[in-house]
Amino acid sequence: MGELSAGDARDRFWERPLESLNKTEWEALCDGCGQCCLHKVEDADTGEIYHTNVACKLLDLKTARCSDYPNRKRIVPDCTRLTIRNAGSLEWLPDTCAYRLRADGEPLPGWHYLISGYHEAVKRAGVSVVGRVVSETVAGPLEQHIIWPADMEGWEIEAESNPWDVT
Repeated sequence: MGELSAGDARDRFWERPLESLNKTEWEALCDGCGQCCLHKVEDADTGEIYHTNVACKLLDLKTARCSDYPNRKRIVPDCTRLTIRNAGSLEWLPDTCAYRLRADGEPLPGWHYLISGYHEAVKRAGVSVVGRVVSETVAGPLEQHIIWPADMEGWEIEAESNPWDVT
């Protein structure tokens, strides 16, 4: 998960097609932003996905890293495992996600640690969730944590109305 040991990866592997990466190289693509570990809410009527500021219970809020990465699927069964097959099709992945970028044939951003050589660059670029999210263990209803798109700012939302309530 974003860690790279000497000798385990080829030179400039991040420029290669995803299909050619080994497991170490694949895992090293992760910039450690933590955005993929945030809960999303789906509008029952439109199917639109809205992001929240609520993190999975396994996300370490100080590092934006999974606290039990090897066992995450056992502990959180609905955790989405990124694969070569789905990396380019998960619309909710941020535009800055290395997996999404490379699946689309795009280069990594200059702040990515594989380019900059600096793991903290993801925070300086404003992409990391560190200091911006709460854990699902204390959050309460996800609907209260939706990050509304900029074009929806100023909309009146009725306090008693829940657009995701299907009853």
